Amino acid sequence: QVQLVESGGGLVQAGGSLRLSCAASGRTFGSYSMGWFRQASGKEREFVAAISWRTGTTYYADSVKGRFTISRDNAKNTVYLQMNSLKPEDTAVYYCALRQGSSYYYILIVEGNYGYWGQGTQVTVSS
Repeated sequence: QVQLVESGGGLVQAGGSLRLSCAASGRTFGSYSMGWFRQASGKEREFVAAISWRTGTTYYADSVKGRFTISRDNAKNTVYLQMNSLKPEDTAVYYCALRQGSSYYYILIVEGNYGYWGQGTQVTVSS
């Protein structure tokens, strides 16, 4: 089994920055990718960013491109989401997820293709 633990959420003013972390433990072997999704109140969960652990290739939703950066620390089995220039519409619960297997873009943007999820961390951006 794989366990994912997120941290780093909080309250920030518009224009500010936050960095989320997601530490993976357990049977994290082979080729896998990690992604970040978010769910705002009353809305469906949506893709934010993903990274292939093997190649380091990154993918972003258009709404965060240029403002958010996903990165990884292989030694720590940790993925980060650096969020800059935050907007009130970024307010949501942010979840990290892990997928074992292929890491094509059209697979990684779909939440149903991830087998493991963290508990979520709240990000609130005030205007």
